[in-house]
Amino acid sequence: MTAAVTTQVPQRREIKTALPGPRSQELAARRTAAVAQGVGSVMPVYAARAGSGVIEDVDGNLLIDLGSGIAVTTVGSSAPRVVEAVQRQVADLTHTCFMISPYEGYIEVCERLAELTPGDHAKKSALFNSGAEAVENAVKIARYATGRQAIVAVDHAYHGRTNLTMALTAKAMPYKKGFGPFASDIYRVPTSYPFRDPEGMTGEQAAARAILAAEKAVGASDIAALVIEPIQGEGGFIVPAPGFLAALADWCTKNGIVFIADEVQSGFARTGAWFASDHEGVVPDLVTTAKGIAGGLPLAAVTGRAELMDSVHGGGLGGTYGGNPVACAAALGAIETMKSDGLVERAKAIETLAVGRLRELQARVPAIGDIRGRGGMLAVEIVKPGTLEPDAELTAAVAKKCHEQGVVILTCGTYGNVIRLLPPLVISDELLTEGLDVLAAAF
Repeated sequence: MTAAVTTQVPQRREIKTALPGPRSQELAARRTAAVAQGVGSVMPVYAARAGSGVIEDVDGNLLIDLGSGIAVTTVGSSAPRVVEAVQRQVADLTHTCFMISPYEGYIEVCERLAELTPGDHAKKSALFNSGAEAVENAVKIARYATGRQAIVAVDHAYHGRTNLTMALTAKAMPYKKGFGPFASDIYRVPTSYPFRDPEGMTGEQAAARAILAAEKAVGASDIAALVIEPIQGEGGFIVPAPGFLAALADWCTKNGIVFIADEVQSGFARTGAWFASDHEGVVPDLVTTAKGIAGGLPLAAVTGRAELMDSVHGGGLGGTYGGNPVACAAALGAIETMKSDGLVERAKAIETLAVGRLRELQARVPAIGDIRGRGGMLAVEIVKPGTLEPDAELTAAVAKKCHEQGVVILTCGTYGNVIRLLPPLVISDELLTEGLDVLAAAF
């Protein structure tokens, strides 16, 4: 595939106005009149262009991007192969609906997913629009295939904002407050959170704790699926202790429970492997993906064991826009970019550079309680010095200072005390280092 010619965004940080600038302020005023207040934004600056590791706002300010649109623009915004694939597809057709007049791109994306997702068993996929939609459909498939109803999720989980996925999500504010009642037959169990678990607790012990809670609450024979993020996203970029996921997967297999890995945020080279499950040698029954799959266009998927995916009757899965041809073209361009540009290895290099810098910072800043993550999915947990007490106020202040200095960083965590770093994997070492310098100065 020949790379398209795209407008180049200068790869440097440059602040020309106070943030937000005058044009961003004009747009903010229009937004107040036209956009629902329930839709929030991290920064009050409005984007005009983006590429590689930089976002250019409407006032000409150049911002270092350490957020990737929440792990979406893994290959960079407007990546050349994605742009070319989309331009070609738009000229041919924008939509027919795969359920009406199917097309090759949908099939090709499903073929790539079968190759890339964990395990060498026969796999099939169904395509959707968002991560929440993928999770909902994975639950549908698990319930249909097993004839069971109960679904188990874990503490600190985030799976989406639809009614069912809100029930799976652990954090009330802002995701669940006032939106109930929620879907029934959802049960929550403890997860593995090494920074906050009892000292010395192993992954196997944490899994035993979760399994005991599930069996007490509902009983293994009535559970259709366990839904879990191999590395938790919104809950705080929590990397479970080694052995935790494998023990849960083994319990699921022994009890006929579908193990669903929500890889919406952690998939597609983000963690220094194609999928976070690969780090633990875990082969899920079903994998949900979205975000990084299509270089910025809306696309999601459920991929899993062929017999599970084929258990649902014809017409039971789908949607008008699911697997839109333009989004499929973008996905094929993004996947080719990840392969050709070695972004799995690049994520590992980002981890080495960033974690080294963050450890140095931790040694100087008592409020930094934990540094964790994999690849380009890294976190800084902030606490009151000498305790495990979360410090959401300091976290917000540090993030605000970074934003004022032209560095896009995101926060997360059940307690609002985690700074998460999600740079595009194509970011240069120089920009990443400068962004980390700004973060260090913000403390």
